[in-house]
Amino acid sequence: MTLDKPAPSIELTTQGVGPWVGELPDDPRYDPELIARGDSRNVVDRYRYWSMEAIVADLDEHRNPFHVAIENWQHDMNIGSIVRSANAFGAETVHIIGRKRWNKRGAMVTDRYQHVMHHDTVETFAEWAASAGLPVVAIDNVPGSVIIETFPFPAACVLLFGQEGPGLSDAALAASADIVEISQFGSTRSINASAAAAVAMHAWVLQHVRFPR
Repeated sequence: MTLDKPAPSIELTTQGVGPWVGELPDDPRYDPELIARGDSRNVVDRYRYWSMEAIVADLDEHRNPFHVAIENWQHDMNIGSIVRSANAFGAETVHIIGRKRWNKRGAMVTDRYQHVMHHDTVETFAEWAASAGLPVVAIDNVPGSVIIETFPFPAACVLLFGQEGPGLSDAALAASADIVEISQFGSTRSINASAAAAVAMHAWVLQHVRFPR
């Protein structure tokens, strides 16, 4: 079980800013290189020109107490998008279960700012969750699941997601304290895995985050 070090990549956005204009800031959070050449990263405005380390440190002061876990047996392309949503909703840590390597393209470099932990098996993940005192809430539409609109999410918990197609493994379901499904009203049996993860994370936010924040 190790922290997954993010791979370097170019981070660009159409919402970037040019070189700093005016008197230079006297604040160690600002990155001199970004001030000189501009900041094209996909970050919110308050983090413009901040170093990556400063952003991570600031995020660590107010991350939400829920975690996200994803089974990675088939190198699912959705994992990157789920990591991106976990960053957007302020998840504490993302846990990758199974294969350590995952496609980071969909994360849009948000894995640089998000704590990511790897677990070789469902069993080692479950042991970690138990030692941390975190109940595991599986998100899957299987028999016996509870409708998400009626489910009271624990404030501190792990939201566990499966892969596109097969969903969660039997071992993952057995390791979960609760199983929750997202209500659907059309003809398809399931929605995209990354979309389901975003819905579940936002459901947690609606129950536990006070607005305005």
